[in-house]
Amino acid sequence: MANAKEILKKKMSQQNYEKLIALDNEKLFDFVADAIELTNPASVFVCTDKPEDIQYIRDLATKNGEETKLNIKGHTYHFDSYFDQARDPAVTKYLLTKGSKLEPVLKHIEKTEGLKELNGFFKDSMVGREMLIAFFCLGPTNSDFSISCAQITDSPYVAHSESILYRWGYEQFKKVGSGGSFFRFLHTEGELEGGVSKNVDKRRIYMDVEEDIVYSTNTQYAGNTVGLKKLALRLAINKASKEDWLAEHMFIMGAHGPNGRVTYFTGAFPSACGKTSTAMIPGQTIVGDDIAYLRKIDGKIKCVNVEKGVFGIIRDVNADGDPEIFKALTNPGEVIFSNILIKDGKPYWLGMEEDIPTDGVNHSGQWQAGNKDAKGNEITPSHKNARYCLNISELVNRDPKADDSDGVEVGGIIYGGRDSDTWVPVEQALDWTEGIVAKGASIESETTAATLGKEGVRAFNIMANMDFLALPKGQYIQNNLDFANDIENPAPIFSVNYFLRGKDGEYLNGMLDKKIWILWAELRVNGDVDAILTPTGWIPKYDDLAKLFKDSLNKEYTQADYEEQFMTRIPEQLAKIDRIEKIYKGNADTPKLVFETFVTIKARLKDAQAKYGDYIKPSQFA
Repeated sequence: MANAKEILKKKMSQQNYEKLIALDNEKLFDFVADAIELTNPASVFVCTDKPEDIQYIRDLATKNGEETKLNIKGHTYHFDSYFDQARDPAVTKYLLTKGSKLEPVLKHIEKTEGLKELNGFFKDSMVGREMLIAFFCLGPTNSDFSISCAQITDSPYVAHSESILYRWGYEQFKKVGSGGSFFRFLHTEGELEGGVSKNVDKRRIYMDVEEDIVYSTNTQYAGNTVGLKKLALRLAINKASKEDWLAEHMFIMGAHGPNGRVTYFTGAFPSACGKTSTAMIPGQTIVGDDIAYLRKIDGKIKCVNVEKGVFGIIRDVNADGDPEIFKALTNPGEVIFSNILIKDGKPYWLGMEEDIPTDGVNHSGQWQAGNKDAKGNEITPSHKNARYCLNISELVNRDPKADDSDGVEVGGIIYGGRDSDTWVPVEQALDWTEGIVAKGASIESETTAATLGKEGVRAFNIMANMDFLALPKGQYIQNNLDFANDIENPAPIFSVNYFLRGKDGEYLNGMLDKKIWILWAELRVNGDVDAILTPTGWIPKYDDLAKLFKDSLNKEYTQADYEEQFMTRIPEQLAKIDRIEKIYKGNADTPKLVFETFVTIKARLKDAQAKYGDYIKPSQFA
């Protein structure tokens, strides 16, 4: 845009204009000028990394009523519209040009049509409001992993949330240079009513992976508006595919082994399968709980936490189950609660294991026990998807390398699902290929009666990343397979399963047992323990687990429990492979190696079945 600077000068104060111009990026100037012309804000504020600018955002969020202060210093709460409480996949689409190779496999809208629709929503949407321009960095700053981002929004709540979740990136942005690439985000909460987005029926979240830009309108819920999170993950997956690295829906944790040794694991789990609880295992340390970038550096796989904060589901967070998080939520520090119950300046949520008041204020307005909505549904004290937003630095178990610009070396990769009858509690894949194909690309998560009213439905979720793919599944698998090609000793890959049930329907393991599976994997990665070879991978020996249970949980672990939990269930294993194969046979781009790997594993399973029967105890393989 030839006159971008003239538009900026006209709408911005001299101070804010100088802040922006100092970044010396014509693409950025055009982006901002276009947004100003389209949304027509009353004023524009450019946020740098300076404390006074950051404080301005915080103060504006409470000044305009998007956040309200609580009794504990630094704590605020925010409400979204009653109908704006979660990600909206129906209106979350890719903007694709006709003929794009992504077009047949991703939910999309033709780009010209989508931009026309968006422009209608964005037109004059910031009249009377202040436009906020903030800069963040995905990954640590001054790093091979760094991706610079420019966010434009009229919501200080969104900008404040991002300031907790992401590293500030104004100074980092200066390194982009006049021709460098960066991610762009444009958001408006739209017309407000009672301080929340009014026209949620016009909510739109569109992503242009060809231009690295995300648009979001008529919504405040962070999952739809904090563009640097799952929306940016889609941009990053596409970018990584072109540049030979990986952007994954993974936690990063430090598992603490003997003699002060720390081994770092990444892990991908679908929702409600134990991802956050694994990242927060007592006695271990957390680098990140949600998104990781993986790169090959000096012949090793290294990774970083894309974020520096946690946007977590608060339901069932309590002093017993999540002591580190609960401590942060009940002590002074910067925390934003969303869609919880408020009574006398104190937040309450489902599962906090404290008495919850029978009245107060929540996302529905004035609330009291027994309230129902227009459809007759019970309005719970806090929403089931209520959230907290805090900086990982508030957690006592934060790993010292959480912000290391070099990243941490990946010692092992873990994939987990919700599986009542097939996978054993922990197993190491025979090699990288089998780990990617038979573990990561074969994740299933069973629904529960509490969530969908029908228990045991298996939802396929490739690498726990199904909802965020910006590539055809076949290409995504191939990228993962190829990633280890030039790594001499790629990280071992493990599967875990915390939801195995016995014949009586009861779970075979307790909630804390996951600590043992991770500590065994840590020993295995470092060659400290042997394992038993089965048709699907390496499983622990009983004596090693019994020692870990005793030393780490002060719990007796019986041979009978071990034999039941680590039994190879041949019919269920074969049925699972058949289900997954059927899915991939429906994708023309599935790599041939996927099917070859399944054939190999099925042959081993059938050989074992012929020799030992349908259900094989570990001792029979030993």
